[in-house]
Amino acid sequence: MIAPPACTTFNTTAARLAGGVGLTQSLAMDLADYGIRVNMIMVGNLLESPMFQSLIPQYAKKLGIREDEVVQVYKDKVPLKRGCHYEDVANAVVFYSSDQAFYMTGQSVNVTDGQVMH
Repeated sequence: MIAPPACTTFNTTAARLAGGVGLTQSLAMDLADYGIRVNMIMVGNLLESPMFQSLIPQYAKKLGIREDEVVQVYKDKVPLKRGCHYEDVANAVVFYSSDQAFYMTGQSVNVTDGQVMH
């Protein structure tokens, strides 16, 4: 899940994600002496997921559009104009778990097609 910009409608989500970031950083510090790296993958909208698919009728009603238009609206919200796929997330997990990311720990990595950038 991604951290939305600060606003009143997402305060519990923002607090939960901030807690996840803090936990990731704390664990990275605590486990560094053991050679254990800890990173967090923050995922964008997985448009193919059962959860997102189940919410399409609700999103369509809220946006005042047809259900078959919802996915494109969400794709248009991100700079790369495509949805996040399971493979995108898996690739990030594989990289951060590999020796190629040996010098990285305590990071919160956005896999969001550019929707969230730090």
